Amino acid sequence: MTTSMTDEMNKTAAGSYANVNGLNIYYEIHGTGGNPLVLLHGGFMNIDSLGPILPALAETRQVIAVELEGHGRTADLDRPLSYEQMAEDVANLVRQLGINQVDVFGFSMGGMVALRMAMQQPDLVRKLVAASAPYSQDGYYPSIVAQWPGVSPEGFAGTPMEQIYAQTAPNPEHWPVFIAKVKHTMMNFKGWSPEEIQSIKAPTLLIVGDADLIRPEHVLEIFHLLGGAREDGGMGELPSSQLAVLPGTTHFNILYRTDLLLPIITPFLDAPIPEGK
Repeated sequence: MTTSMTDEMNKTAAGSYANVNGLNIYYEIHGTGGNPLVLLHGGFMNIDSLGPILPALAETRQVIAVELEGHGRTADLDRPLSYEQMAEDVANLVRQLGINQVDVFGFSMGGMVALRMAMQQPDLVRKLVAASAPYSQDGYYPSIVAQWPGVSPEGFAGTPMEQIYAQTAPNPEHWPVFIAKVKHTMMNFKGWSPEEIQSIKAPTLLIVGDADLIRPEHVLEIFHLLGGAREDGGMGELPSSQLAVLPGTTHFNILYRTDLLLPIITPFLDAPIPEGK
């Protein structure tokens, strides 16, 4: 971090705030060394709810954990939430930190932001890890999408998501408005085109649980679009992107399966990028 940024950032006991185009975005930096890794949480989550994966990754690299607009300690602005805007916000934060290139690991909503960031900022994203992240509503099981119209503050009563917001949000009374914003984002997401997915240049590791909210067939489709699952059966050059389906893993415990995640993520991030990629 350069001294020129100190006027725009206010330190807190646990992390920092940066003013990114009017958004007071909260982030934390853990660990040192290696290529910087941006870590993005899922919807209704914050940095604290990332669990053991954050300290585990920070043992070998610098991790920049970010709380997306409206989540945790980052208040939302008077605008709809969108994956495109959140991707732009994270990219601008990285540049404020004086970093020219990062790896990005996002889960669920954070994975969608990570995918979009790789589309919008190809020179900024070196490698990408997207866990439990679709690129269209078709990625979810229809039974999951059918539940979205009923999303309400009452449905979150007593849940960890409600507790996280109450404990960390700058304005806890804003909770019903925030739920409505996330609901609107989910229900009105039009998806991205196959061509937009194919525009991703960064080597990408796609991860999904075998009992996830996201259909494994959908993640396999993304893998195809990124050049994976070739007809040569692995006898030719390996694709730069990879696919992992974690056994016995759900959308709700995948980040806690460090026993499965770390042996996959760490070698992927540490491997040199093939020449010409």
